[in-house]
Amino acid sequence: MKDIKINTEIIKLDAFLKWSAIASSGAEAKMFIQDELVFVNGEVCVQRGRKLKVNDIITFDGDSYKLV
Repeated sequence: MKDIKINTEIIKLDAFLKWSAIASSGAEAKMFIQDELVFVNGEVCVQRGRKLKVNDIITFDGDSYKLV
């Protein structure tokens, strides 16, 4: 699991995917989310604007990322 440090209290899911370099663009992030490839705390998430906070765990393509 990789720790990803954020500088704010919350970050939206699509912004997180770009911030952590999972997606290279907003359009790519949107596609990953719409295709149900992104999990938040173990559940599929299809909300681009989902607000993530410290200790949330995001999983994509077998890799997990924890917000710190």
